Amino acid sequence: MIPVLEWAPRYNLATFQADLLAGVTVAILAVPQGISYARLANLHPIVGLCTYIYVHTLHMNFTYCFSTNVAVGNTAAVSLFLGSAVSSEVSPSDSPELYMCLLFTAAFFTGVFEAALGLFRLGILVEFFSRSTITGFMGGTAMVVMMQQLKGVLGMQHFTNKTDVVSVMSSIFCHRDEWRWESAVLGICFISFLLFTRHLEGIAVGRSLAAMKNEQIDANKEMIAFGLMNVIGSCFSCYLTTGPFSKSAVNYHAGSKTAMSNVIMSMCIMLVLLFLAPLFKYTPLVALSAIIIVAMVGLIEYEEAHHLFKVDKFDFVICMAAFFGVVFFSMTVGLLSSVGLSILRALLYVARPTTCKLGNIAGTEMYCDVQQYPNSIFSPDILILQLGSPVYYASAGYLKERIMKWIEEEETIARKSTEEHLRYLVLDMSGVTSIDNTGISMLLEVHRYAERRGIKIALTNPRIGVEEKLKISRYIDLVGEQRVFLSVKEAVEACRFAYQESKNKEEINVYDTKFVPYKKKKKENCFRSYVFDDLACMCLDDANDQRGLVGNGKEWDVTMLEKDYSALAGLEEVEVRFEICSIEKKSRIHLHIPT
Repeated sequence: MIPVLEWAPRYNLATFQADLLAGVTVAILAVPQGISYARLANLHPIVGLCTYIYVHTLHMNFTYCFSTNVAVGNTAAVSLFLGSAVSSEVSPSDSPELYMCLLFTAAFFTGVFEAALGLFRLGILVEFFSRSTITGFMGGTAMVVMMQQLKGVLGMQHFTNKTDVVSVMSSIFCHRDEWRWESAVLGICFISFLLFTRHLEGIAVGRSLAAMKNEQIDANKEMIAFGLMNVIGSCFSCYLTTGPFSKSAVNYHAGSKTAMSNVIMSMCIMLVLLFLAPLFKYTPLVALSAIIIVAMVGLIEYEEAHHLFKVDKFDFVICMAAFFGVVFFSMTVGLLSSVGLSILRALLYVARPTTCKLGNIAGTEMYCDVQQYPNSIFSPDILILQLGSPVYYASAGYLKERIMKWIEEEETIARKSTEEHLRYLVLDMSGVTSIDNTGISMLLEVHRYAERRGIKIALTNPRIGVEEKLKISRYIDLVGEQRVFLSVKEAVEACRFAYQESKNKEEINVYDTKFVPYKKKKKENCFRSYVFDDLACMCLDDANDQRGLVGNGKEWDVTMLEKDYSALAGLEEVEVRFEICSIEKKSRIHLHIPT
């Protein structure tokens, strides 16, 4: 859909008045910036102004951009980057025509690349440029651009084409004889005046942007828009353009209603080229340098960097990597180093996902992280773990180690504190958005590990996609559909109910056997172990086992029998019954001595 067809039928005089004011206002800002940014790219100022004329018309009529406040144009960062990259291969002074053709060709292929990304719905790649990366990169770029303007402020004739701070400082001090104090004083005056006016403007723009309407912008459509704009614009001697924030903010503050404000701005610039261009011939270069320096000051976000340092130290490192990479090396190095650190951080989050043990908040049905809520309640026989991220091959091994370690720790705590042991493992899978085959294999290994220890597994709230994969892989059949629950609370209640039912259903098993006469050992002051029907083992040589012995109606304690083992001395044969008493939660042996 072409945007002009959306708003053109509803266009009226009031809207035109608003767009007229906005277009004229932005044109006043765009004329000096267009000349200055063209100089950064080592192009003739007319090329910079002509770029505005074509791209704004294309922006309104032939693109898919739906933002009514975007004022497109060239920027200092793009101009400097293109100028330094192309000038390293072709000299703009020795081969000006070839140099210009290369810049236009670069704009063409950049547009093709942008449009392709938008058509193939790859706008998500922009998400890899984090806020920390953008802050550091723009700050470093602003520093580089300002250092480049020292040539105009100091009135120098010879300057380096490199952008790193070492090369720039070396060039400045190597040509100290070219410094002109008159130019420096005039530049300082221009900069001071522009900073003062910029401060007043910034207050108004800041207040307006705070109440900016909530427009939903499709990143893919924006990439198609700017891609087509650069492809077509390059055929009309326009170099690379984008949507700078400074002009867009002024456009919004001036009351822009539709994209017609961009057309009005391009018409104003066309009139300037036709009637006022000769006057700009006498514009001092120091004034243009001052304009660029003031425009770049706003790109250095000191408060944002300080905020990153307080909130997230790693984000601050990413920001500084971009900043110092641009300042000391190049824009490419700074951007790649920062993006590389951002991707590394994302991979670490994937490979080391957040998992935690859950406990019940007293008086509620909520189960939360026990580290965050240390007073939460948890049962020693039920371990509840939350898997809070997708389970992929990169994180499967780590999750398996963590789950097994938690099981071992819980069993150790249970043995030390109570007579209970770990019976159930509840896995909260509400945060597992997806799982691959390696993740399913990991769950199978955990199940086998838990089964060997007599631990049953329950799952809570698996997502549809995850549950389907678990069913296809037969993991649900292995665990049991009756052990898949909607919430952690239901899973815990079901585990407790199942355990109570299993205790109540235990039958009293009676076994007949012969009692071997007691023979005291030299090193052991206790009874031996006896196996009944190869099913149960009653170990009487464990002094810590508080099981009772009853013979002919008299109860014998294990520790007493160890001291008075003569109580059964001389007996050749007794009837032995072994039973499990569910209610008292302990086992007994009944010795019936024949009379």
